[in-house]
Amino acid sequence: MPDTAVLAVTPRTTHAPAGPRSAATATTQVVVLTARCARLAVRHVDGLVTALVLPVVILAVFVWLFGGAVRADGRYVDDVVPGIVAICAGFGAGTTAVSVCQDLVGGTVDRLRTLDVGGPALLAAHVGVAVARNLVSSVLVVVVALALGFRPHAGAAGWFVAALVVTAYLTAITWVAACLGMLARSAEGAGGATMGLMFFAYPSSAVVPVDTLPAWLQGFAGHQPVTPVVDGLRALLHGTPPSEVAGTVGTAFAWCAAIVAVAVLAAAVLFRRRTA
Repeated sequence: MPDTAVLAVTPRTTHAPAGPRSAATATTQVVVLTARCARLAVRHVDGLVTALVLPVVILAVFVWLFGGAVRADGRYVDDVVPGIVAICAGFGAGTTAVSVCQDLVGGTVDRLRTLDVGGPALLAAHVGVAVARNLVSSVLVVVVALALGFRPHAGAAGWFVAALVVTAYLTAITWVAACLGMLARSAEGAGGATMGLMFFAYPSSAVVPVDTLPAWLQGFAGHQPVTPVVDGLRALLHGTPPSEVAGTVGTAFAWCAAIVAVAVLAAAVLFRRRTA
């Protein structure tokens, strides 16, 4: 059953409001639906615990089990933390696909349409809650990494830019997951469709240097969005001033912006087709 909070959204009117009132109505819809999605996320305790604990488990696996066998310029834990954040973003985004699909097949979207609530508000709410949850998960990864010996050297500016990079990447991959959720016909199918997102970070610089990968894979690994995201985070956390890593960070932001633009457009088209 859909959450009763959706009933607070502005009901259908004969004439759509214009100007500032339209913007206010859209904002209200997003706020109400975001609160609904947040409550649902908290109520699903098993999913919430998995989203928070799984990244820590993955970090421990790479540091304790694989760390001694991986070539790194310094301590492996200092290099792998940005990669773990990127890897876990894919796992966290997968829950968005499932949630979007459940709303589509469970009748929630039909209920919202009778209240004159459009797809953008619902999708933005799902994405916003997922990004917030994954940011908390990323912070938890860093905290646990500190206990495992991670020693970042970033200053205030470096941490700020790193946070922006992580947020941009989480937003991009979560919008892609929302699209996959609209393509799926069941929650199980949505979960399976996001498997690619979960493993997309592995053929990159996330866990090993690109030049250690097979020759046929190095071209892809060096020119996909995860690599500049991870390389930028790694340089920032190692203490490189943001001005000296502007090229890599700029490439990461460009990739994320392009992905968000394409995914949002695709989401709008898919939503219209699924609800026509």
